[in-house]
Amino acid sequence: MKNRMIKVGNVVPSLKVANISYNTEQIKQAILDHQDCSILLFPELCISGYTCADLFAHDALLEASKNALVEIASIVDQQLIVVGAALKYHNSLYNCAVYISQGKIIGVVPKIYIPTYSEFYESRWFTSGKEIKDTYIQFGNDKVPFSKTLLIEDPQSGAVVGCDICEDLWVADKPSTHACLAGANIIVNLSASDELIGKEDYRRSMVSQQSSSCYCAYCYVSSGVDESSTDLVFSGHSMIYENGKKLKDSIFTERTHVDSAIIDLDTITYNRIHQNTFETVDEGYTRVEAKIPALCNTDEISVDTLVETLKKENYLIAKNPFVPKDDNERKERCEKILKIQANGLATRVRSTHIHNLVIGISGGLDSTLALLVAHEAKKIVPEIHIIAYTLPNHGNTTSLTYNNAINLMKALNVEAREVAIGEGVKLHLEELGHGNQYNGEGDTTYENAQARYRTYILMDAANMENGLVVGTGDLSELALGWCTYNGDHMSMYGVNTSVPKTLVQYICRTYAYTCDDAFLKETLLSIVDTPISPELTPATNGKIAQKTEEKIGKYDLNDFFLFYTLRYGFTPEKILAFALVAYDTLTKQEIKDALIRFYNRFFHQQFKRSCLPDGPKVGSVTLSPRGDWRMPSDASVDLWIEQVKNA
Repeated sequence: MKNRMIKVGNVVPSLKVANISYNTEQIKQAILDHQDCSILLFPELCISGYTCADLFAHDALLEASKNALVEIASIVDQQLIVVGAALKYHNSLYNCAVYISQGKIIGVVPKIYIPTYSEFYESRWFTSGKEIKDTYIQFGNDKVPFSKTLLIEDPQSGAVVGCDICEDLWVADKPSTHACLAGANIIVNLSASDELIGKEDYRRSMVSQQSSSCYCAYCYVSSGVDESSTDLVFSGHSMIYENGKKLKDSIFTERTHVDSAIIDLDTITYNRIHQNTFETVDEGYTRVEAKIPALCNTDEISVDTLVETLKKENYLIAKNPFVPKDDNERKERCEKILKIQANGLATRVRSTHIHNLVIGISGGLDSTLALLVAHEAKKIVPEIHIIAYTLPNHGNTTSLTYNNAINLMKALNVEAREVAIGEGVKLHLEELGHGNQYNGEGDTTYENAQARYRTYILMDAANMENGLVVGTGDLSELALGWCTYNGDHMSMYGVNTSVPKTLVQYICRTYAYTCDDAFLKETLLSIVDTPISPELTPATNGKIAQKTEEKIGKYDLNDFFLFYTLRYGFTPEKILAFALVAYDTLTKQEIKDALIRFYNRFFHQQFKRSCLPDGPKVGSVTLSPRGDWRMPSDASVDLWIEQVKNA
């Protein structure tokens, strides 16, 4: 498969202000020690030190800095090195980012915004590079591009690098924004930001926001504690972000310190294509080619090699990409989703002036969440009246789920009704000519008759009560087609339609621990710990016999496939590789089998998604045919299956 993963590194070197020889040796050693990084970024003016002040006017310092750049270039091979240096051009001095690759200085970008306020006095020494475009600066016999509109590119790996220099990030019209619109997918920021109370968090928020809004990787590194502390202290703050997501963040570290991370250009490209408001605006940028090799120095990579490398690099891939790992973040996510769902339902009630909500309660996860949503919607619209039906088919419905359903309705103080469906289903099957007995594996007529009969009762009950049927099916079931067409597939408003099964569990569990009701907590935890089942086949000795995950695979793995299929449009090979890293206890063949099953179900069940009821969007991945996912119901899955088999 195409390899679009790049290893980048931020270096905070040990430094002595104005000691060019010492600083050069530190920079060279860091380069030699980290040749596995395709990009190595150093702080602003790191050749001399940022705090040289009036020493910048001395030719001895400037000539030594220029010679140091040539010396550094002599040891650079298959990498892009970005260092900061003060360089003369005509009658002015510029604060520059210098690009080095394959033994040569290949480009120089001047700092645009020169701070002269508070503790900063840069305009005493440096000139803004805002007028520098399409010109050259001399290094020996070589004329090197010198321009504010310069991008460094490796056509093979797809990496395109632009830059900010410190203050450039702090202004409204950031150079990196223009660079990204011109095609840069990696931004480097050579900085010298002194440390003040509150500045660390603000700096972090700017890097995160710029990475997010520009859909890019943003590598930021600031001068370390070795800079002069006459009046200022520097912290060596180092950050690497990708699409707004933090990959690395360190501050006040031992020096020399290096932060490295793997960035995924595929995610950047997908976001830019998907968000079509991200437009290309060239503004006359010049592209200079460099060597910025992809991971393992190969443009094509096998699944096995990628897995081995990602594990070696400790590249973190969450088993549950829909579920935050941090407890507080997960709690906030669950509460926010429930609020979105409840407000969506409340709006539907207000707009229809129908205040009776009819919900079928099975004692399972999805109907539990739907009832919690209705319960929360009632807090928004007090006129809401919830009518909850439990619809057991004795012999199939176990006492565990039945009691969970009864207890849940009792705990939430809703109007509870019970309609046993056994006799009605038997009569229907007999009239159909099927016979009223389950005929074993594959008897979908027997199974689906129950699901449709339940929906039939709920719809008629809603008519009888002038109510709305609240749907319970979740995103994972819709992705896999694990719903009965015109049965649990249908409702008047599906509150769980964009909530994946792995997150449904956590929302219910979070509600249990925050509801301040012992009986409700006990009931919710019992439901969360119950095996997932539609209970459409006869129970075995009173215990659940039909377990959903034995039929369609584990929900966490299916949700994993779903996330990377929809959120980033990954190829089957890349999803397989990521899954092998995240699920290291599963074999390659086990994951391939699961992925083939997922693709088959996902493609072949699109017709069910094409006619979904309305439901609230709560996350970036959803399958509404009116919004985020439009797919022909008759699309062929062959290409995806073939790639999995050959991986």
